Amino acid sequence: MKILLLEDHPIVRIGVRQLILQRWPDAEVVEAETLAAALELARRDGLLAAVVDLNLPDAEGLESVSQLRKAAPHLRILVLSLNAETAYATRALQMGAAGYLNKDRAAEELVTALERVMAGGRYITDTLAERLADLMAGESSKAPHEDLSAQEHRVLVQLAEGKRLTEIGELMHLSPKTVTTYKTRIFEKLEVSSNAELIRYCISHGLIADIK
Repeated sequence: MKILLLEDHPIVRIGVRQLILQRWPDAEVVEAETLAAALELARRDGLLAAVVDLNLPDAEGLESVSQLRKAAPHLRILVLSLNAETAYATRALQMGAAGYLNKDRAAEELVTALERVMAGGRYITDTLAERLADLMAGESSKAPHEDLSAQEHRVLVQLAEGKRLTEIGELMHLSPKTVTTYKTRIFEKLEVSSNAELIRYCISHGLIADIK
């Protein structure tokens, strides 16, 4: 059994590796500090699952999930991140992740989450399950960004991080015209009229970290 661990902090990698090997002593844990390195590993045969951070030196937000899914469509991905569950978990699942776990719950729940993911199921916390149930029952209102498409969400985060339209186009393999179209839709759906308003929106909803 081979598991990919994509995480740029050595201390976190050590802790996660120990948790995995305590449960599966014969597992092979391959590590990567960057998305580029992880993609090389993912394109090889043999990986069953991946534990993936969202904030990497060469990728932010859900880019790691999106790119790994393209490189290895059958890879079972468990996101392990400091990013707010309410801001990212639902979108991560929509983009193909099999589970989402906040790092502050890793010690207690990582093994359970991985067991479920590797068995072909999905893993979400009770808190997220209740929120999704409330949304389905119409008892909780969605934030405007939750109505964005997966591509629009990717563009949103990169705009909020200060990337230029040409940079976003290169990263997502889109023409500048297409990125501009996405930006227009995003501004309309979020009811913002400037990049500054967009950044404030993303910070207030936990989509990016406050740079102050």
